Amino acid sequence: MLQRLLVLLCCAFGGLVSLSSLAQGQVQPPITLKVHHFLPATSSAQVRLIQPWCDKIAKESGDRLKCQIYPSMQLGGTPAQLLDQARDGVADIVWTVPTYAAGRYTKAEVFELPWMTTTAKASSQALWTYTQKNAMDEFRGVHLLWMHVHDGALYHFTSKQPKTLEDLKGLKIRAATRINAHLITALGATPVQMPLPAVPDALTKGIIDGASVPWEGTPAIKLTEIARYSLDVPIGQPRISNTIFAFGMNPAKYNSLPPDLKKVIDDNSGLAVSAWAGEVGFDAIVEPFKKAAIARGNTLAYLSEAEFQRWVKASDPVDDQWFKEAAAKGADGPKLKAEAKALVQQYSK
Repeated sequence: MLQRLLVLLCCAFGGLVSLSSLAQGQVQPPITLKVHHFLPATSSAQVRLIQPWCDKIAKESGDRLKCQIYPSMQLGGTPAQLLDQARDGVADIVWTVPTYAAGRYTKAEVFELPWMTTTAKASSQALWTYTQKNAMDEFRGVHLLWMHVHDGALYHFTSKQPKTLEDLKGLKIRAATRINAHLITALGATPVQMPLPAVPDALTKGIIDGASVPWEGTPAIKLTEIARYSLDVPIGQPRISNTIFAFGMNPAKYNSLPPDLKKVIDDNSGLAVSAWAGEVGFDAIVEPFKKAAIARGNTLAYLSEAEFQRWVKASDPVDDQWFKEAAAKGADGPKLKAEAKALVQQYSK
């Protein structure tokens, strides 16, 4: 009898241990990261970059990390405030143009100077490497995951096909950032600075005559349906201008993750991911988007080599102004530009 009682007690105790072990071994609910950005859900940025990145960390974490993506500023605020939202925890992760917040990212914006970038892949790697060395103080309070540039801006117009500096005079052209605006001024046109989503309405209402936009940005705002004339640099020359982008995380959120999930984030951050963003998000779509515009009957013109050199010369004041602004913040502008340019050339080989 005593032996049977002991067996029953052991079984009961074993069952409790098993239940306890099961409870301790239960899969924790997934950690959902709020990802905020300023473009539509159908944009190339979300479809080709943000969503695939989120899918990858979900897979590599065994679905313990998931994203809830909020496009089109659904969490409120303006595009210029997105990095501050990452700092403040309004969002866990943001994708944005840092330089929408004018004057706050002076050292990083060297990549927005005219004629700086080549392919998005090479230039994005250069941007990441340069920022890690020279501009991390500008991103204090944000855990940078990766950075990139786009495929390089070209100009799109609604009613005429400019081909020379003289043709630009009197035209109002959308600029993405303040450096873009300085360039448009130097070329003799009038800049109107605005985020990408505001461009279609501004063109339709005649607020602007044209817009500085890369090929990647054209489908999201149906730009080629409104602006039928595009102007680009000669093939093989550096891009007219560019814009820097950052994919950054709230540091407290990152630090709250267990080590294995931090590793998943780390494995999907840095130089290689910046290269991926440039190539997949931008370089890979230039030709298809360009062909789609031409198929619509749009006109694509290229500057002649002689005219290109005139544009380069006309843009010298843009560099000079940036050098002064960098110096005011204690930075050696010419040295930083030379280093950025050298990195672009290094990664372009």
